[in-house]
Parts: sequence; structure tokens; C-alpha cells
Amino acid sequence: MNSMLEMFPILVFAGAYYLADIFVATAAAIAASVVQVAWFWLRDGRVKTSHLVTLAVIILFGGMTLAFQDESFIKWKFTVVSWLFAAVVFGSRFVGERTLVERMMGGSFTVPGFVWLRANAAIGILLLAEGAINVYVMYNFDTDTWFNVKLYGMSAATLLFMLGLGYYLARYVNAEAEAETVSSTEEK
Repeated sequence: MNSMLEMFPILVFAGAYYLADIFVATAAAIAASVVQVAWFWLRDGRVKTSHLVTLAVIILFGGMTLAFQDESFIKWKFTVVSWLFAAVVFGSRFVGERTLVERMMGGSFTVPGFVWLRANAAIGILLLAEGAINVYVMYNFDTDTWFNVKLYGMSAATLLFMLGLGYYLARYVNAEAEAETVSSTEEK
């Protein structure tokens, strides 16, 4: 259920784009983002910072898209959000004792510190790359191509990246678990 709620504005944007055009889709995405944040607030009594940032950016860039009837603003939204999150991911290395990736995933399993640093850097690079690809596509291709690359291409790239990252992390989780098993066996 949570993944559907996370994807709600994107799904609404895609549906409205297929049914109408980018301007209707933009208005629908703004409304869906407001509904999403309100739902999380009513359900949990709090809202993730990432949802608030995304809401602010969609209102700003979506609002400019609608006000000026210029689709380039909404196309920039993806890059702005990606690069803002990349800055936060990279900056987390220098704030606090743990990276953002470790803070988000560290409760699930334990891996060595250098693995968290690598995972954090990899996610930051992914976000930078996706933002750059978005800029390239929006300036070199038509809106339909941009939409398809953004919706399907970026989603597929992110999914494949996360699967690869999971595989990378699993190697260290298994090694750590085996090391604990060996040490506890030796103690007996």
C-alpha cells in the first residue's frame, strides 16, 4: 500500500498525460501531490521531508508551467528534485556519523562502514546522472519521448540500479553473518 501511495502523483500524472496533455497532467500531479501529503499527514501525523520538498517543487515548477503555458518548467522538475536529493545524499557524508543510505537502511542489516559509503556515493551518482539525462532528453527530443524516457526509462534504470545495489550489499551481509557464525562457533 505504501508503494502505491509513494507512486500516486506519478501515476496520476501519467494517466492524465495519456488522456489529455502535459498541462492537464501537470495540474493533476499538483493536486495528487497535495492529496498525497495530506493523506500521510492525516494517517501518520507527520510527513517525510522528501514529500514536502517534492510537493514544493511540483507546486513551484508546475505552477509556472500552468501560468506561462510552458512545458519546460515541469520537465525541469525531475532534474531539480534529483539534484536536490543528490546534494542531500552527498552532504550526508559530512553531517552526523552515518550516511543517509545507512540511516535509511541500516536498521535492516549491518554491513561495514566503507560499504555504506560506497552505496551512498552510488545513489548520489545515480541521482546526478538521471537529472543530467533528463536535461539532455528534454532539450533534444519531443515531449512524448521525454515522457517515455522519464516514466519508463528512469523507472527501469532505478529498479535495475537498486537490484544491483541490493546484490552488492547482500554480499557483505552474508560475509558478516558468516563471520559472526564462525566467531560464535569458536567461542563454544
